[in-house]
Amino acid sequence: MKKKRHMNWKNAIPIYVMMLPGIIYLLINNYAPMFGLVIAFKKIDWNKGILRSDWVGFDNFRYLFASSEAWIMTRNTILYNLAFIILGTIAAIAVAILLNEITSKFSVKVYQTLILLPYMISWVIGSYLIYAMLSSETGLINQVIFKALGIEPIVWYQEKKYWPFILIIVNLWKSVGFSMVIYLASIVGINKEYYEAAKIDGARKWKQITNITLPLLKPTIITLIIMNIGGIFYSDFGLFYQVPRNSGALFDVTQTIDTYVYNALMQQGNIALSAAAGFYQSIVGFVLVVIANAIVRKYSKESALF
Repeated sequence: MKKKRHMNWKNAIPIYVMMLPGIIYLLINNYAPMFGLVIAFKKIDWNKGILRSDWVGFDNFRYLFASSEAWIMTRNTILYNLAFIILGTIAAIAVAILLNEITSKFSVKVYQTLILLPYMISWVIGSYLIYAMLSSETGLINQVIFKALGIEPIVWYQEKKYWPFILIIVNLWKSVGFSMVIYLASIVGINKEYYEAAKIDGARKWKQITNITLPLLKPTIITLIIMNIGGIFYSDFGLFYQVPRNSGALFDVTQTIDTYVYNALMQQGNIALSAAAGFYQSIVGFVLVVIANAIVRKYSKESALF
């Protein structure tokens, strides 16, 4: 019988050295800032310092939700994220499947680049691109499209009813490319013999997608959805602040927890309120991930994260 070879810890030293930069970064970036959670429970007095500032318990949390805008910003944050998760998942899977059907490698690379490009653009640049489309005086929609059709121009940054659709479309434009790459990688990894067998049995493309592609994509879909659910109380600050240009007329449909805290911080300079909001979002996000994972685990253990 062959003896089992145990790895000498000295031989693993190069591996540990390679891991060291990543571990140090993780500690500095993810764990060291956790000290700042104490700010959420204090009334910060910079003359006393953070540790010696007065302890106020949950007063900062009460202030956060005592506002008349508490319901509006919470509603917007949750509903927008639900729309982003559902529509974003459907759009990303559809685009990935369509790209997988293209046989020309050059064309696939071109389309991938064009679809992924918006994800690489910062929201500052993205907001100016949207403004170039929606500006009342010089915007493409008002001055070119509407004028050619004889339609009255719309003051987009004053009309609330259009912005839920605008924000959802802009979010899809910017984020679908990244999710598409993940789904496309999973689709490319599916054994081609499944599709060949399906063709022999007379299955058309739609049947192949519904009976092979989507079932085999299920683990990837569930993993991404669970991760997105964890951030359902967070909002993309650039999307909700830069794109509507912080227009007060649109606050009812664009105000989220993140933008509310930012505006409150800029107006009042209350860093403790910002910390309380961040702490609250983290706790709720963690609870939602655990709940979503438990539901998935109940019906499909192999698809659960833990």
